This record gives sequence, structure tokens and C-alpha cells, in this order.
Amino acid sequence: MAHYASDLAADDIAAYLKSHEQKSLLRFLTCGSVDDGKSTLIGRLLYESKLVFEDQLDALYADSHKSGTQGNRLDLALLVDGLASEREQGITIDVAYRFFSTEKRKFIVADTPGHEQYTRNMATGASTADLAIILVDARKGILTQTRRHSFIVSRLGIRNIVVAVNKMDLVDYDAAVFRRIEREYRLLARALGTEPDITAIPISALEGDNVIEPGASMPWYDGPTLMDHLEQVEIGGDRSDKPFRLPVQWVNRPNLDFRGFAGQIAGGFVGVGDPVTVLPSGRQSTVTGVIGANDDAQGAVAGQSVTLTLADEIDVSRGDMIVGTGAPAQTGDRFEATIIWMADEKMFPGRAYQIKTGSGTAQATLGPPKHRVDINTLAEEPARDLALNEIGVCPVTLDRTIAFDPYDDNRETGGFILIDKLTNATVGMGMIHHALNRSDNIHWQATDIGKIERAQMKGQRPCVVWFTGLSGSGKSTIANLVEKKLAANQAHTMLLDGDNVRHGLNKDLGFSDADRVENIRRVAEVARLMTEAGLITLVSFISPFRAERRLARDLVPDGEFFLVHVDTPLEVAEQRDPKGLYKKARAGRIPNFTGIGSAYERPEKPDLRIDTSALSADEAANRVIGELVARGIVPG
Repeated sequence: MAHYASDLAADDIAAYLKSHEQKSLLRFLTCGSVDDGKSTLIGRLLYESKLVFEDQLDALYADSHKSGTQGNRLDLALLVDGLASEREQGITIDVAYRFFSTEKRKFIVADTPGHEQYTRNMATGASTADLAIILVDARKGILTQTRRHSFIVSRLGIRNIVVAVNKMDLVDYDAAVFRRIEREYRLLARALGTEPDITAIPISALEGDNVIEPGASMPWYDGPTLMDHLEQVEIGGDRSDKPFRLPVQWVNRPNLDFRGFAGQIAGGFVGVGDPVTVLPSGRQSTVTGVIGANDDAQGAVAGQSVTLTLADEIDVSRGDMIVGTGAPAQTGDRFEATIIWMADEKMFPGRAYQIKTGSGTAQATLGPPKHRVDINTLAEEPARDLALNEIGVCPVTLDRTIAFDPYDDNRETGGFILIDKLTNATVGMGMIHHALNRSDNIHWQATDIGKIERAQMKGQRPCVVWFTGLSGSGKSTIANLVEKKLAANQAHTMLLDGDNVRHGLNKDLGFSDADRVENIRRVAEVARLMTEAGLITLVSFISPFRAERRLARDLVPDGEFFLVHVDTPLEVAEQRDPKGLYKKARAGRIPNFTGIGSAYERPEKPDLRIDTSALSADEAANRVIGELVARGIVPG
């Protein structure tokens, strides 16, 4: 039984449900610095709105006695801090979503973490919000996290901001304190370069002042309470007012007589008879049917999931976008975007990630940041990479053309996430600014002689044989012997060795992790070009990171990449130390040396593993040749 139920619900449940269904929905989040009272505030909203069930209330009394921080009083934060680790530490770690409603509106609130290391969780909660409540501790004022969260909120397009100056009870409800914080925040908003609708409200989440009812201790404040504002605020930017966008999520073809294109409308309105364009192909047609959840309809708006049928048999695939012909989206394979980095491992320019946008998935490579934002000063500063929770502007290059909008125009079609290809973990999120010119000006040039013809002239199958292993493992020696044996059989080869390439193509690169990533990216592209020439390309590089070895494999067709792990134990390689590098690294003269100051990520499933502590270089080379013969790369 609920702690509270309206008279309407008690008298006529059907009428209550119908009225509830027609209420507008407001999505909002709470954010701020650590211990600003976010969870307590949400707990207060739920409790004072009489939306706590009796069993939840009983549990709250018990938990307050066991884990609470308010003595014998109810600890309302525990209504939201659901994770055991949060209750033990007294902080919010994950994003906690809660649904509640009043007589006037429905709400979904995201309680987001305050700690800097959980900024990625806060950004996740903000990505779908219409309004942000930024809590500020009246005793502390504007802090670094206030700036960080405000910057993210502004970049994520949230234009309705409530500055809730909390813990006014701890500053004797001083109006001067509230007015000072309000002024400082408005200056901060101006510095962010946005024009949000800011409403500042002095509150005490603990005592309840100005949360649901006006606070008797603050007669000098004559504005709305927090709940009044949440119930009445008008949310601008209705997606139905935007140009029509339908990212195609599924091509529905149950039989030969029906072919429809399903997805959730990301913007605008579509109706039967509307002219539409399919992007990125640019093919045009007319809508002949709009099929919704229940029945055929004459039209549908943003937020609805539909299947469209078209008048013409044109090629439409999953990942395409159907748009209104009069207002098409941008297309391209390169754009500029703001990136919020969300992974413990740094973002490396040149490393390939999977990108997921409204138009599906693709492979993305991030260029060096144009700049990084200093959250304390909001200044743009130079950067070579992005670390956890850092924010920067980067060029993004895709392996295919997609359709998109600037994020400021449409959050659904202008936002994306970045995924690590090896772990499938989300490592970043981004907001697209605009296409970069190269997308429109650079095209593939068709040639009459291709890889097949070049390989036929050489009488062989092209491939990349990639040798990876620690310095001193014997990679270069084995690769050199393999090339000699292939040449003796009249094979056409090219050997790319790590040291040799650094004298020319990569002489501008150092040995930081970021430079190592770029080093391998360039070599992988060269190796791909060598296979286009029909050559058997031998690559001997430490190549310490799995992601770059995966990039090299993905650049050539299946069956044309052969990974050889020259697996020599570190102690054996260090004993050999043919160039004296390990000795220098141990002495601190070579920072970031693989195996000493920088990690080597062992291949999990190499095509061939060679233990040079058990095989001679000649025996190892013969093993490689034998594998190439078995795979039909070279004749036996």
C-alpha cells in the first residue's frame, strides 16, 4: 500500500491512469561537487511529495539507524544511494535514476556523482536531460566540480539550469551569501559562452526549506520553490519542431510484397506523401505508409518508433538516415567534435575506436586535439591527448560516410559514443560541431590495375606478415631470414623494420605511448599499400599495444594478415641486449622503454608463436615459411 494516493486514484483508477498518461515528462539531473546534498535533495522531493511506499519508508527508518549520517533523524539520501559502497562511504558513485510524479507532471531524475573520477557518470546522466539542478554548498561557493559540471551541461545542450544553493541553514539563511553565489554563477555561465535560462533558489534539503514549501527562515526570497519551478518550467527545443530525421535501425522484409524501414524518429514530423531523401546515398522517394505501434497512421513525430514504406525500390540499409528532402542532414567521413574522455587509459591520436552514432556504427580515428579545456580557467590549452575526464576538441575520421547534424541542432543525430574495439567498453562521448572540408573534397581515385592484377604478375598472394615481440627477442633477425628464403624462391617481398622506418617516415616521432600508437598506425597504412602492390610485406616492430595490431589486421582483407609473436621472456631478451637498450632503460636514460617503463600487451591469439629460447633463428624462419606455404601464400 502506498504512503500516499490521490483521491482520484482511490475513486477511479482508470481515470487516474488516463490523467497520468497525459502529463508532460521532465527529465532532469542533479549535479555538483562532493557532499553538496544531491541525494538528500532527491530524497526530500520524494518524501515530501508523499511518493514513498510504506515498505520503503520502513526500510528507510532501519537504514537511517544503521547507515545514516543524521543521528536519530531520517537520512533521506538513503532513498537514492542504493549501492552498498555508497552507503558505506556516504557518496554517490553510480548514476541513480528515479521516477516520480505529481498532480501536474511526471519526472525522471538522474542523481549523478560529485567526485571528479566519476565525471563520466555525470556526463552519461546529462546526455538525456532537459534540465540540470546544479547544487552549490552555501558554505563553499563555486568549486572546480561546479565549473566542470556546468561546462559539460552547457556542451550537452541543456539550457534550463537551476542553481540550488543548498545548506542555507548552515550559513544562518544569510541572503548576502545566496546573492553572491548567484552573481558568481551567472558570470560563470557567461564565460561558458552560452545563454541558459538560469533560476537560482536558496534551499535546505535537510530541513526542507524551499524544496516543496517556502522556507519560513528565508522571508527575503520571493521566488518559486524548487518543486514549483520543476512543475512549471517550459522546456524549449521540442524535437518535433526540428527537421525530420529517421535513423534506420532495421530493414523489415517479412515477405516479397513488403519492405519497410524501421527506427525511432529523432526529429520532426513525417506523413504519408512527404518527399524524403536517404543519406548518405542521396536517393529520393515519397512516403507511402507510416506504421506505428498499433496501426497504420497518416503521420508520426519525434520520439515515436515507426516503420516507413516508400514509393520507390531504392537501396536503404541499416545505418542510413531518412530525412526530409527540404532540410537534409550533413554527410561526411570527417568532422570536428567536442570529446569527453571517459576511460582510465588515455586517448591516443591515431588509434582506431568504434563509434556509435544515430546512423549506426563505424570505425573512427581521432586526430590530435585542437585544444583541451582547463576547467578551472575555461581556457583552451594545447594538448597531445586526453586523459580521464578531460574535455577537448578533436578531428574525427571515419572509415565510411555517415549522415549527421551539429549537436546544437539535434542531440540525437549529433551525439556519439566511442567504444574500445578490444574490450567493448565505452571510452568517450562526443558532440559533433561540423563536417571538415576534406570530407567533401577528397575521393577515391579509380585505377585500372588493382591488387589482383599486380599479384598475378608476381605469381603470389599478397599478405602482411607482422612480427611482434620485445626488443631483443629476435624479430628482425627472423624476419630478415624469412625474406631471404622467400627471395630464393623468387617471391616479391618488402621488409619494414622498426629502426629503419624511424630514420625516415617516422623520424618525427618519439617513444611516448601516443607516439608509439602513431608509429604503428603509419606503418600499418604503408603495409596495406604494399599489399595493394601485390607484395608479401614483412613487418618487424615491437608494436606493444593490441589495439594497433588489431588496426593493422583490419586494414587488409581476411586471410592477408599473419601475426607472428616472437615470444621471448623479458629476462632472456634483457640478457641478450644487443643494442644496450635495456641497460640504458634500467639506468633511467630511456623512459617508456617497452618491458621496463612501458607495458607490452602480449597477443592473445597470434597466428604463430615462436619461442626463441627453444628455437634457433633459422628454425624459427622455417616455421614461418611452413605456415605461409600451408596457407597458400607461397608455393611449397
